[in-house]
Amino acid sequence: MLGSPFLPPARVSRRTFLVASCAAFGGTRYPAAAGEQSAGGIRAGASRGSGAGGVPSGTAKSTILFFLSGGASHIDMWDMKPDAPAEYRGPFQPIATSAAEVRLCEHLPMLASQAHHLALVNSVGGTVSTNDHHAGYYYNLTGHVPDPTFLQLGNNRVPYPEDWPCMGAVVAAKSPRHRTLPNFITLPHVEGAPAYTRPGQFAARLGIEHDPLYVEGDTKNPLQFQVPALTLSGAMTAKRLTDRTHLLEVLNTQRRQWNEVEGPKNWTTHQHRALSLMLSSDTLRAFQVSEESEAVRARYGATVNGMSLLIARRLVQAGVPFITVFWRGDPERLDKKCASGGGWDTHGNNFNCLKEDLLPEFDRCFSALVEDLAQRGLLDETLLLVTSEMGRKPKIGDPRSGGVSGAGRDHWTHCLTDVLAGGGIRGGQTYGSSDRFAEYPAENPVTPAEITATVYQAMGISNLEMVDNQGRPMNLLADGKPITALF
Repeated sequence: MLGSPFLPPARVSRRTFLVASCAAFGGTRYPAAAGEQSAGGIRAGASRGSGAGGVPSGTAKSTILFFLSGGASHIDMWDMKPDAPAEYRGPFQPIATSAAEVRLCEHLPMLASQAHHLALVNSVGGTVSTNDHHAGYYYNLTGHVPDPTFLQLGNNRVPYPEDWPCMGAVVAAKSPRHRTLPNFITLPHVEGAPAYTRPGQFAARLGIEHDPLYVEGDTKNPLQFQVPALTLSGAMTAKRLTDRTHLLEVLNTQRRQWNEVEGPKNWTTHQHRALSLMLSSDTLRAFQVSEESEAVRARYGATVNGMSLLIARRLVQAGVPFITVFWRGDPERLDKKCASGGGWDTHGNNFNCLKEDLLPEFDRCFSALVEDLAQRGLLDETLLLVTSEMGRKPKIGDPRSGGVSGAGRDHWTHCLTDVLAGGGIRGGQTYGSSDRFAEYPAENPVTPAEITATVYQAMGISNLEMVDNQGRPMNLLADGKPITALF
């Protein structure tokens, strides 16, 4: 496993904490959660219905956030402008779907048949001062406007302990603790690590005990997922591990002075949580996609992203409150072709990369998830959110990849589309609109704060007050209001 539970706190690295993070034990104080986790991993019924002030509450018990890393082109997927000039609209055409109010790109045919489950929000204004990735991740994952350090430091702006927490960490902290699994799981990688670890994906000021458990996927071997913090390496067996817990307890008693401060307390929490996970027979089984039939795996697609969504469905069935799937790009195959780093950051050759690579894979795996949850009767209690750190610049041509002849689209944080489904969201609708070039929100403009608040509302979380470890009261999302029209 990464790191040893027997190392003293002074030698604990941030990387060790990130991978070993298991939501459950709070260093921050919260009001008591409504409902407890039953022995079978299914929540006892917390009250649903209307939230505070009569605002409709969702029916979600779990959320799956599918983040299209790199900046997915809203104008080429969701918010197409067929009447705009050619230098904006591109070659793709919209097609009819299973919902009269929803039009999708012609290269999303499988998802078009599931559109009656979808709600498109075409008026998300996510403007950040950098118009770049780091700040875009932070805004769309936390709902908070990035502070000036993002502009000052650019890609050198690392995650800070005092950052606002991502929505997954908030849901995890506000939900009853799962019996055997962390409340918050992210796969198939730590986004941007190691060179550009993206701020906004961690619990930050909530405390590292609410960070996600990271599960590593493999692009070349999509059926293989590893939970590094829960993997016993070498000759270590479960029996030897339990034998050594006595030594751990002895060492812990010698650190009374350390235990007066919050950091070592968190470390002790991680030791016990990681140990209980490693010794649970149910833990690793949740990530064994090989247990699924060949037909199911084929429906999701034999890719690391498809298998990550399949695991996300398995985690929903296991009762995990929040799962994030960060799209894993393929730099080996697509970096040169798309000038993109392998993901959705299509600075060059935007249309061929979307048509031949990105859209077919996304269409298959996400439509499979929607269809699978619906057929299993799980969609109403599972909220799905598809977002990205930005849209793409509607005017075709990026100077960094040959201008107009390079057929790329540059960064564009000023407008993007978010897609929601399930969890009490009314399917088959399009909310808001952008201007005629898809450059800026027009009708019913919203921000990532409203999207984040909508997630909390769907999960039945209305009390966002907290008291930090120094006794200071704080609201986790003071500005955002849920988009009640979606429910």
